[in-house]
Amino acid sequence: MLPDLTTGLTAAEARRRLAEEGFNELPASDRRTSLRIAADVVREPMFALLIAAALIYGVLGELGEALMLLGFATISVSIAIVQQGRSEKALEALRDLTSPRALVIREGERMRIAGREVVRGDVLVLDEGDRVPADAVLVSGDHIEIDESLLTGESVAVRKRAASTMPEKFLPPGGDTAFQVFSGTLVIRGTGLAAVVATGERSAIGAIGASLAGMAREQPRLEKQTRRMVLVFGAVGLVVSLLAFGLYWALRGSWLEALLGAIAVGMSLLPEEFPLVLTVFMVMGAWRLSQSRVLTRRAAAIETLGAATVLCTDKTGTLTRNLMSVSFLRAPDGADKAATWDASLPPQRITDSESLSRLLLHATLASDGHRVDPMDRSLSNLSDLVHPGEPEGVLVREYPLHPKLLAVTRVWCFDDAGPLVIAAKGAPEAIARLCGMSAAQLDDMHSEVQELARRGMRVLAAARATASGEDLPASPEQFRFEFLGLIGFEDPLRESAPNAIGECRAAGIRVIMITGDYPATAASIARQAGIAADDACSGDELRGLDDAALTRRVRTTSVFARISPDQKLRIVNALKANGEIVAMTGDGVNDAPALKAAHIGIAMGGRGTDVAREAASIVLLDDDFGSIVHAVRLGRRIYDNMRKAMGYILAIHVPIAGLALLPIVFGWPLVLTPMLIALLELVIDPACSVVLEAEKEESDIMARPPRRPDGALLGTALVGWSLFQGGLAFALVSAVYLFAMLLPVSPEEVRTVAFVTLVLVNIALIFANRTFSSSLRAALLRPNRTLAWGLGIAASLLGTILMWPTVREFFGLGPLHLRDFALCLAAAFALLLVLEVAKLAWRRRLAA
Repeated sequence: MLPDLTTGLTAAEARRRLAEEGFNELPASDRRTSLRIAADVVREPMFALLIAAALIYGVLGELGEALMLLGFATISVSIAIVQQGRSEKALEALRDLTSPRALVIREGERMRIAGREVVRGDVLVLDEGDRVPADAVLVSGDHIEIDESLLTGESVAVRKRAASTMPEKFLPPGGDTAFQVFSGTLVIRGTGLAAVVATGERSAIGAIGASLAGMAREQPRLEKQTRRMVLVFGAVGLVVSLLAFGLYWALRGSWLEALLGAIAVGMSLLPEEFPLVLTVFMVMGAWRLSQSRVLTRRAAAIETLGAATVLCTDKTGTLTRNLMSVSFLRAPDGADKAATWDASLPPQRITDSESLSRLLLHATLASDGHRVDPMDRSLSNLSDLVHPGEPEGVLVREYPLHPKLLAVTRVWCFDDAGPLVIAAKGAPEAIARLCGMSAAQLDDMHSEVQELARRGMRVLAAARATASGEDLPASPEQFRFEFLGLIGFEDPLRESAPNAIGECRAAGIRVIMITGDYPATAASIARQAGIAADDACSGDELRGLDDAALTRRVRTTSVFARISPDQKLRIVNALKANGEIVAMTGDGVNDAPALKAAHIGIAMGGRGTDVAREAASIVLLDDDFGSIVHAVRLGRRIYDNMRKAMGYILAIHVPIAGLALLPIVFGWPLVLTPMLIALLELVIDPACSVVLEAEKEESDIMARPPRRPDGALLGTALVGWSLFQGGLAFALVSAVYLFAMLLPVSPEEVRTVAFVTLVLVNIALIFANRTFSSSLRAALLRPNRTLAWGLGIAASLLGTILMWPTVREFFGLGPLHLRDFALCLAAAFALLLVLEVAKLAWRRRLAA
């Protein structure tokens, strides 16, 4: 028995089935549980070094130190679980947002829901470009063709027809499945309704879910760079640790203490924070973008955003508000006369004119009132005002839009005894072809269209015909149509568009408009938005250019009009041939190749098809051009802050490694034990992964040219700056340490002075790396709530250790006198001052 297509399921029944049968999704194998995160952390070299040091302390009989190191190891694992668990939760929220959507009928209303919320018995509304969200039986449809290659491997689309009764058995794909549509397949052509029979693991794609989940992921470029850096530093650390072990043993004779010293050196040289920074920044960056209604489907898109040099954008709905309203009607009204109406006149003017009334009526009949197309909606709304009591007819057949004929034709029956009424609406040149216009008529119509287009209108034409009998032709071109007139639609420019384009210009990003609209309309909107429109290129002109000529043309042309989806791909490839980093927007099925070819594909979340969303690396939920520019700004900020964090990590490891090596080389008492280094790591990890991630963007972030996409994360300038910072910090800490050794104090007090200086120098380095371009005052006073919390926790922890004698002695530290603390503080502040002065010389190279 077929379901009720008009009402669908009730909300209560849908909730009950969702609770009973679960979400419409396959089990995800890539979701990391807390146990898996803990296992990954335990395999890290830093954890192994902490455990090794704890074991050595145990062998030496220092049970307290051993337990403390084990405690630090536990805290280290806990911090990683909390931070990465937070990242997983953010990813989970993003998965929910980016899951394919479905249009269903529930309680008589059409509503768009997440594909994972579809349940058995739902009535699906299928349209061209949609992914089918669940296995279903087609119960109503017209000219539906489905690409089932995901399941069958056959690239030829399968034609479907509606079932008159619900089949007893649901067959697997590949056989005689004319009534069935399968989850994950793509609607290539047509519209229809389908009743869901299986979801999630019970669908046909559920049988191959395991193989899909096991597909390998290509490692992103930044991840490769980070892993390479960790391996290099790890190899250097291993060599230096072995040398330190040999030197300590030769000078002091105790191999266990030599091993402890070597472990301390290894811990000081191992930059295990690099992978943590990459993970946290990428996930939190994606989360921050999602708060601006921009979803990232691929992490690599975040790093590429800051390098974009060209932004190719659609006009309708992106630069404009996609609130198309009928603003002009023009209909032939006798010989050499025409009736006109514009939005400044009342709708009654249309009612009083038979020719205008017929034009509006037939344009509305050629529209689908249920569709989300704003032009169809605006025609229906105006028609309801002009023809409130119009009798309802029965839709007999629809000839959908086709690439070779850009018009929709619908056949209606209003009276069983009368003729069928045929209404067509579409591009003026397509309607002219249906009406068989002469060359003179075509020239007149073209002049009228150009005049309306120059006023910024989008223009469609309408026509009518009649037919009798049940045998309808295969193509609407076989009807004899009468031309009814032109309809002008206006779509106001988004208020944010001119400012956003101005920001792009200042950031060195060129904006190119690519639209299917007329050149005059496109040029009018482009000028309003601030895009150069003097050298607009039409689709016909582009068709006559070979690839070399197009590559030259795209260097100067910023408006492309009357462009087909396959031409978008040519434009993208031509821009790439010029060395540009291309961001491209798209919403239709045929836009997918261009979205995939672009370095950054941007799909429209509001009006975009599922296949466009899948091909894109970024999805805009509000389809606003301003959101794209905001995403570029955020992308630059994320990459900027990641460089700051990486530079800080490299800088702080220099004084730590130096203080671990210095006593070994000169035979002095050890300053940094494994316990103290582990304590320092508790400050460094949150500082680089959370505090610097939360930093606001630099004031000039959108005034810089795009960065080189192949540039290293730790470039020569940044490495040089980090080593300079670290070397200066090491020199100051060493000077304080040597000065303390000359004082009449115990070795524990000397260690305390050196350790506290190192902690304060670490804080100074955090402040120095907060900004590459602002002043010292800005570095100290820029608001960052996470930094304030971090400093408070670090101060409390250090104060507790120094003021609690038992804990202080446990760490091998002594009391800290006020004069000593003043010395430590002076060293840290001197470092910050010197770095701020030196930053003036490095600033330009760091921003490059």
